[in-house]
Amino acid sequence: METTSEKIKKKSLELGFSKCGISKAEALEEERPVFLDYLTKKRNAGLHYLEREPEKRIDPRLVMEGTQSVVALLMNYYPNSIFPEKDNYIIAKYAYGKDYHTVLMEKMKELGDYMKEELGATKVREFVDSAPLLEKKWAQRCGLGWIGKNTLLINKSSGSFFVIGILLTDLVMDYDLTGNNHCRTCDKCLKACPTGALIEPYKLDPHRCIAYHTLSNKEDIPEMLKDRFNDRIYGCDICQDVCPFNAFAIPNSVQEFSARPALYKMHKSDWVNLKKETFVELFKGTPVDHIGYDRLMRNIMFVSNRD
Repeated sequence: METTSEKIKKKSLELGFSKCGISKAEALEEERPVFLDYLTKKRNAGLHYLEREPEKRIDPRLVMEGTQSVVALLMNYYPNSIFPEKDNYIIAKYAYGKDYHTVLMEKMKELGDYMKEELGATKVREFVDSAPLLEKKWAQRCGLGWIGKNTLLINKSSGSFFVIGILLTDLVMDYDLTGNNHCRTCDKCLKACPTGALIEPYKLDPHRCIAYHTLSNKEDIPEMLKDRFNDRIYGCDICQDVCPFNAFAIPNSVQEFSARPALYKMHKSDWVNLKKETFVELFKGTPVDHIGYDRLMRNIMFVSNRD
C-alpha cells in the first residue's frame, strides 16, 4: 500500500513536476545566524523584501498555523532549443516562455486539492516566491539537492535548471533525508563569473551580479560593470552553464515554457531597435514582461554601450 508521501510524489509527477521531496516543518536554526549576517552586511542589495519578517523565513510554522510538513517541488525549465548567441543578446533560459509563477501555481493548486480531497489534509497553502520562505534551503531539506557554490540548488542527477515551488500542509508524513553537498573542490562557477559576483564559495554579492542588475535593480547599472555582462540583457545563467552537473540537464516537457518562434530570429540590431509593440508581442505573459519595456531597453543600451 502506498504511503501518503508516495501518493503525493506520484501525483506531482503526473502533474508535470520533475521532482518532489518532503520534510518535517521546523525552525531552520542553523540558518538563523547565516541569514541574519546576510542582512546585516547588506548583501541583499536592493532586495529589501528579504528584510521583512525574518523569523518566518526561519520557521514555516509561522507562515501557516498548524503546518506539519513542507513539500518542495521542482519543475525543469531547460529549453528544447537554446537561442543563438552569435550576433545576439541573451536572456536567461527560465524566461523563454510563460511566467513560471503562473505555471507552477496552477499545478500546485491541483496538487493541494488532491491532498485535501483524497488524503485528508485540512490545511494546504501553495507558494511560488510569494511568502517569506527560504525556498532553496527547504528544497535541500526535502532531499532534492544541495545549495552549490553558485548559491543555486543543484540536483546530482539533473543539474540546476529548475524552478521551485513550496507547499505547506498539516499532514504528517514520511520524510526525506537532507540533500548532501557534492561540489567538492570544483570552482568552475566562481572562475566563470565575469563580474566576480561569487566573492567566495556559497557567497554572492548582488551588487556585482548580472542577474540582479538586469532583473531587480531599478536604478542605473554601475559603470564599473561596463563590458562585463557578456551580452546578457535579462538574467545570466553563466554559473549554471559551466556547472558539471548541468551536463545531465535534459529538455523540459512543459509546453508553457516554449519560447515564441520570433525570439529565435533576433539579432543585436533587432534588440537595439526594439519597439514597445514588438516587446509586447515577444514577452507578454513571460518573466521579461515584469521588468517592462523601459528597463529592458536600459539593459540593452548598457550592454551595447549606447546612451
